[in-house]
Amino acid sequence: MKIVRVIYTTTAEFAPINQKNIAGIVKELKELNHPGIKDNTYLLPDGKTFMHFDQFENEEAHEILTSLESFKKFDAELWASDLEVEPQLDLLSLVASTETFFG
Repeated sequence: MKIVRVIYTTTAEFAPINQKNIAGIVKELKELNHPGIKDNTYLLPDGKTFMHFDQFENEEAHEILTSLESFKKFDAELWASDLEVEPQLDLLSLVASTETFFG
């Protein structure tokens, strides 16, 4: 399993656009209905800091996400948006969970 957490801060003006782009990714993932991808995004109280928390069955499942047209659009527009704080990516290890993952 691969667990990825990404945190970054957009400008206040770009935050609604980013939310729309994230909704596009979620829509495409729901249509794909891949059992090895769990994708969640959270907006922090400042209204412009985003945290993505994604769980993948394996690296191939992660590559499916990053190959989506909606993800490519999100990624390109995010990097072009004059971020206040650039993305910090952390790879996490599961210690314990009440949830059953991928299998």
